[in-house]
Amino acid sequence: MKLTVERLGHLGDGVAEGPVFVRGGLPGEVVEGAVAGDRMDAPKILQPSPLRVKAPCPHYKACGGCALMHAKDEFVADWKVDVVRSALAAQGIEAPFRAIQTSPPRSRRRAVFSGRRTKAGAIVGFHGRASDTVIGVPQCHLVTPALLATLPALEQITAKAASRKGELSLTVTETEGGADVSVLGGKPLDAALRQDLAQIAEAHDFARLTCDGETTALRVPPTIRFGAAQVQIPAGAFLQATLAGELALTTAAIGIVENAQRVVDLFAGLGTFALPLSVGCEVHAVEGDAAMMSALENGWRGANGLRRVTTEARDLFRRPLMPDELARFDAAVIDPPRAGAEAQIAQLAQAQIPRIAHVSCNPVTFARDAKTLILSGYSLDFVQVVDQFRWSPHVELAASFTKRHIA
Repeated sequence: MKLTVERLGHLGDGVAEGPVFVRGGLPGEVVEGAVAGDRMDAPKILQPSPLRVKAPCPHYKACGGCALMHAKDEFVADWKVDVVRSALAAQGIEAPFRAIQTSPPRSRRRAVFSGRRTKAGAIVGFHGRASDTVIGVPQCHLVTPALLATLPALEQITAKAASRKGELSLTVTETEGGADVSVLGGKPLDAALRQDLAQIAEAHDFARLTCDGETTALRVPPTIRFGAAQVQIPAGAFLQATLAGELALTTAAIGIVENAQRVVDLFAGLGTFALPLSVGCEVHAVEGDAAMMSALENGWRGANGLRRVTTEARDLFRRPLMPDELARFDAAVIDPPRAGAEAQIAQLAQAQIPRIAHVSCNPVTFARDAKTLILSGYSLDFVQVVDQFRWSPHVELAASFTKRHIA
């Protein structure tokens, strides 16, 4: 079948009439190939788009870690802004947009690799597109050089710890003390395996190695700096993917709640927003993960020059903060997971907090929650799109909401 790609879908595939989803297709391209259901997975490009470029990474054709490296950066940036704009339009919302902030290549400081044993040893990398096959990525253009340097050690760990048919998940975070590696899915730990893994970690100067929740090796506590505070992170804890992306989001959030005296930080994580904010105001941080709340509090206690930060471990999906609990705050920061924060947003809308900085990694759930706030009397002042998952379809953003009677 011969088709013309009309647009880019929200997952990064080209979309032709039908719709037919064309893997790797770009708007305006004429493609030909077999169509199974609603997909053309191996298109032959008969007429390429001027938007197409040669992917800089040698692993791109096989690896599924990136999806849009074949398109011009300017096009991808505009497309990501349009994804957010379209999600808002579907809810009947228009908003001003600030210029997108895009993280540079080789800046991902946290990544989840997959590892499999082979006859020759082991392979560690990312899955191929729509495949269980693990593709080695020794020249990856996505992760930091420090993460890339851990691959030989991760292969050694996989060769020792993976079962013959199983697959390891290896979360690697670049910290101030070195790589923090969390391994899931390996063989049961016995004394010999513990010793082998500890020796690998020591030889490669890991800060810490954790296997299925058990600390196997600890050279130095793995810490991340948030503003003036150093936070010792729990194994495998969530972290903004790049420093540039984190800076863009925190700069936007701090600017939105500027001059507030008491701020509530909802879905606070390790303190990405709470700790920098505490330079100028008191912050109450709320997060469902008790270990992350403990790490945040300890980081605050060890820092100088910060105002009071209190913490609360609480499931905000099942037990959102209610209007009477929110009444003592004059601003809020909320950064929920991809599912959004429907229950908590409903309570924020009732509480009528003057300023809200809404950070999101899902334009669709963000637009849904934005509509709730707007219907309750808030203005959407601006949206700041942040692309820290470069070459992927993922989009992040920060947005400013203020009560309409607030100047």
